[in-house]
Amino acid sequence: MPHARTIDELVAEAEAEARREPFPVDAPVYERAGRDPSRPILFAGALDAPVAVLARDLGKDEVAAAEPLIGAGGKLVRRGIVAARGDGDPDDALKYALLTNTVPFKPPGNKAYAESVRARFRPFVAELLARFWTGSHVLTLGTEAFRWFEPYAEEGAFPESARTDARFEEAYACRLVAPGAASREVVVRPLPHPSPLNRRWYSRFPEMLARRLAEVRAS
Repeated sequence: MPHARTIDELVAEAEAEARREPFPVDAPVYERAGRDPSRPILFAGALDAPVAVLARDLGKDEVAAAEPLIGAGGKLVRRGIVAARGDGDPDDALKYALLTNTVPFKPPGNKAYAESVRARFRPFVAELLARFWTGSHVLTLGTEAFRWFEPYAEEGAFPESARTDARFEEAYACRLVAPGAASREVVVRPLPHPSPLNRRWYSRFPEMLARRLAEVRAS
C-alpha cells in the first residue's frame, strides 16, 4: 500500500479498502444516520495536538455524529481533556487531542472486530498516527486499543506489566511503522475503557485520565 499524500487521500484509500471486500458493519445504524457504511470515520480533532486517544471502534452515537468518542464514554474523555486545559465546552477537546479508533467503522452488536478486520485497517490508522499526526503521546481506552500497539513495542512484545492492572501506571515506548516506511516513536499510556458498563473502573476513570494528561504535560 503506497502512502497517502494528504489526509483526504488517506480517508479515500480506507474507503476503497472497505469497498474491496465485505466485512461486518452495523448497516441499520448507518442507514438511520443517513451515512454510507463504507465511508470510514477515521478521526476527529487536531492533527497537531500533543496527545491522541485511541479507542476500539465506533458506536451508534459516533456514526450519527461522524466523530469518534462522542457517546457516554467519549463525552467523559472529552470533558477530562477540556478540564485538564482549564475549562470549556466538551467539544473544545477537538482543539487539544486527536481522537481515533483501531477500526474506523461500527461493528454489528458492538462486538469487537475480528483480528482479520483490524489487520485490514491497521495500515490506515498507523499512517494517520505516524505520518499525519504530529504528537507523541497516545492514551488507549480498553484492552483491544492497548493491544493494537503490541506489534510496535520493543522486541515485538509488551513486558509482563502490560498483562496486568499495572499497565495503568506505566508508559510504553513504541515505534509506529506505516506504509511508505514512515516510522516514529510514540509513548503509549493505557487507560481502562470509560463505558458506564465498566463498573470496575468507571468511577475512577476521570481521575486516571487526569493523571495521564498531567504526565503528558510534564513530559
